[in-house]
Amino acid sequence: MISYVYLACLLILLLVRVVTRVLVDFIGWSNALGLRNAIARERGIIAYRAWVPLERIRPNNVPQERWEEAFAWPANNKPPYPPLAQRILRGLLSYLTVILAAAALLQVFTPFPVLTWLGRLAKMLIG
Repeated sequence: MISYVYLACLLILLLVRVVTRVLVDFIGWSNALGLRNAIARERGIIAYRAWVPLERIRPNNVPQERWEEAFAWPANNKPPYPPLAQRILRGLLSYLTVILAAAALLQVFTPFPVLTWLGRLAKMLIG
C-alpha cells in the first residue's frame, strides 16, 4: 500500500513538472506577460546544452540565427561547456562520491559493514 502511495506521489510530481514546463513554454511563446526576453535569457543558459527548450519559445517572425546570437551561443563560437570526456568523468566522480558517502553513512549508523563489502568486491575485481 505504501509503495502505491509513493508511486502516486511520483506521478503527481511528474505531472506538475510537465504542466509547469508547458505553461512556461506557452507564456514565453505567446509573450503573455512580456517575459519572452527574460525566459529566453534564462533558458539560454540551459540551451547551451540543449537547444530544444529555447527553440520552443522562439517566435516565428524571429530568424533562428538572430535568436541564437541573442540568447544561445557565445560570440567566440566556442562551446560554452567542457569537453565530453571531462563532463563524463565529472559525472562519474560525483556519482562515486555520493555512493561512497551513502556507504559510509550505512557503515556508521547501521550494523552492515558496507565499506568492508565494497573493499572485498574491489579486491576481487582487481585481482
